[in-house]
Amino acid sequence: MSAPNRNLLWASIIVDELARSGLRAVCIAPGSRSTPLAVAFAEHADIQVHSIIDERSAAFFALGLALASERPVAVVCSSGTATANFYPAIIEAHYAGVPLLILTADRPPELRDSGANQTVDQIKMYGDHVRWAVDVALPESNPAHLTIRSLRTLACRAYAAANGMNGTQPKGAVHLNFPFRKPLEPIPVPDDKTDDPTWAGRLCSQPFTRIVGGRVQPPAAAMEALLDTYQRSQRPMIVLGPNYDRALADELITLAKVGCIPLLADPLSQARYTTHWREMEGSVIGGYDSFLRSLSDFEQPDLILRFGAMPTSQSLIDYLNANQGAYQIAFSADAVWKDPNHQLDELFIADPVEIVRSLAHFSLDDPRAESVWYKQLTMVEMKTWEVIDAALDEDFFDGVVIADTVSMMPNGASLFIANSLPVRHLDQFAQPTPKVIRVFGSRGASGIDGMVSTAVGVSQGVSAPLVLIIGDLGFYHDMNGLLMLKRYGICVVIVVINNDGGGIFQRLPIAQFDPPYTELFRTSHGMTFENAAVLYGTDYAKICSRTEFQAAFARALSAVSSRSTIIEVPTDPVHDLQRRNEIVQRVMEAVRGL
Repeated sequence: MSAPNRNLLWASIIVDELARSGLRAVCIAPGSRSTPLAVAFAEHADIQVHSIIDERSAAFFALGLALASERPVAVVCSSGTATANFYPAIIEAHYAGVPLLILTADRPPELRDSGANQTVDQIKMYGDHVRWAVDVALPESNPAHLTIRSLRTLACRAYAAANGMNGTQPKGAVHLNFPFRKPLEPIPVPDDKTDDPTWAGRLCSQPFTRIVGGRVQPPAAAMEALLDTYQRSQRPMIVLGPNYDRALADELITLAKVGCIPLLADPLSQARYTTHWREMEGSVIGGYDSFLRSLSDFEQPDLILRFGAMPTSQSLIDYLNANQGAYQIAFSADAVWKDPNHQLDELFIADPVEIVRSLAHFSLDDPRAESVWYKQLTMVEMKTWEVIDAALDEDFFDGVVIADTVSMMPNGASLFIANSLPVRHLDQFAQPTPKVIRVFGSRGASGIDGMVSTAVGVSQGVSAPLVLIIGDLGFYHDMNGLLMLKRYGICVVIVVINNDGGGIFQRLPIAQFDPPYTELFRTSHGMTFENAAVLYGTDYAKICSRTEFQAAFARALSAVSSRSTIIEVPTDPVHDLQRRNEIVQRVMEAVRGL
């Protein structure tokens, strides 16, 4: 290992060991104190560097890239308030289980609490929202061999901790805080010892410490008890919430079909839009948000098998809470608690994929006959989509935009769905279909900030066109993220549903109290976004009808390999909510008539 001074030695050792552990991408926000880290990353051939001006946008971009690539991504910034701008993305990474490496530069100890400029308390500043936090040792002029080894093992441990110790723990963010004294640039310092050949890493680019782990296999006795519970149930149900494990989604679809079990699939579950669904048609249920309220006269499930995060649909959550008689089992590889209403009878901590395969194999050997209850639910699902499809043809509202977007997306494309109303409309109006669409979202903390940057980051982790559907407030919150489209030539399709403010609050009781509703919740802004398209160099279309939208979206998809497009859809939140309520009422009437 060779470097011009102690700071570059420290940074180069960390970067080298992160690369050996598997790091392949870093997002760097500009700054002076972080110069050693920036230079070390720029000089490493195995790590792709993304230079992003805004720290907040950089962290969300890294979040999206890590989400799509399913491996840790690093993000670097200078000291001071720059570090605080990482926090919203770190919170989302913590609750969504997305692996990030947060590398912040800091002042040396003598400048802390001294009144020095751009100096804030950065030690463990992200609290319990990171899996691990380390204030890295100050670079030394003549470091001991133990110190160098500790830097290498630190990098190995940090990468593994962010990555959930290879499946044995939750993934999330890890924070390494680096104090540096000047000189920060790669200026030779004669008294610094930086070229000891014994400090080099392992041969053949191997990590200094290989950290090996794997998902827990279920104990035999526990599996026997589970199979017994499963065999005795007459009306089992599977609920799959947001999930990025496509193998789990496919295995659950197989189990649903061979076991005659309805699978209620969240729009972010990876089970609604997959070619695996074609051969298993009939078991995947996607219309539940519209019909669950009408099932009070139906038989209820006696066993509920829960996978993934908490569902998006409040109707589904209410249904799970109301079924006090059902035995509920959740399955988790990392033991993260996902039961805010405390209804679980069992939490099964083991590899969910292996459990589902065992249940499916058991179902093949001991097939379950289609129950009346199972047939009823599949009939309800078909009737629900008949009603919704007919209603979508009658009038143009925001639900139509979501449904048409999904139906027109090509096989193999990716969708990033923003929070607030867009994800709820995807849940309700976009029918399961036998084509592959990877659906991404930020459902960890479910905020509306950083979603443009996150979606652009996702686009760099997938090898297919990406479509972002976002509301006007979410778009406004993160227009800085559009700079990456222009700076790096990234091409995506962005659909902005502009209901002029906080349209989701129209659903809440506060809408009946005005004032303060209009001023403090509705918050109309009167903006349209054609000038944002000019500023950031994208194509733009403003549409007002279904025909216009379909034509504009088709043009945007055909051009997405060479340029980005913003499609703005002005809507009326009062009218849209009325249409939604009318459709739910029609579905309920149709279901009760079955």
